[in-house]
Amino acid sequence: MPRSRKPRPTAAFATRILDVLEQTHPEARCALTARNAFELSAATILSAQCTDERVNQVTPQLFARYPDAAALAGASPGELEQIIRSTGFFRAKARSLTGFAKGLVERHGGSVPRSMAELVPLPGIGRKTANVVLGHAFGINEGVAVDTHVLRVSNRLGLAEGFDPLKVEAQLMALVPRERWTRTTDLLIFHGRKICDARRPACGVCPLFAVCRWASRQAWASGRPVARHRASAGRRRSGGTT
Repeated sequence: MPRSRKPRPTAAFATRILDVLEQTHPEARCALTARNAFELSAATILSAQCTDERVNQVTPQLFARYPDAAALAGASPGELEQIIRSTGFFRAKARSLTGFAKGLVERHGGSVPRSMAELVPLPGIGRKTANVVLGHAFGINEGVAVDTHVLRVSNRLGLAEGFDPLKVEAQLMALVPRERWTRTTDLLIFHGRKICDARRPACGVCPLFAVCRWASRQAWASGRPVARHRASAGRRRSGGTT
């Protein structure tokens, strides 16, 4: 018997989901603490493979020592690595931070540029990071920042299909009005953290249960164990559980 496919999502379906998420998570926001675009860029670089909570514990000391791009560009590698060590992959992140800062100084007078085309070429800045900075520091809706939460939740709900961040972003952008792109990131991330957890989704209390297109939602809602191999496969495809 051929495997049934999820119905193709529509703009109306996406709007319904986002409206419910707005009511469910009105407090949804970027969890990284930053006072300006420079700090948000650096914090987002540090957040790779690390929790936002840990990054927020590290950045006060980081920005006290290196308050701007010029200071960070001239940072001693050993000193910088020691400050950010607890965020993991600290050597690579230190190189990204100093490379980013040098790029700002050399190409943009020390200021964070306000366009995707100028941000992405900077060391340590990919499209996801650029979306975060443009959306939250400048209020520019250039795209949807797709992390593992957004990948997981959008696939489970039926808003997108696949686990390539760029392809999922394109699918979401086609469904959601431009003025909601940044907000879409925050809402999906919050829902992934609070309810649609990677390992233990709270389907029984999810306000989107009736419209969700995830095949395992009923099992989780009723408390029946989900086959371990299926859950593991889902985590592998989504790129992890954070």
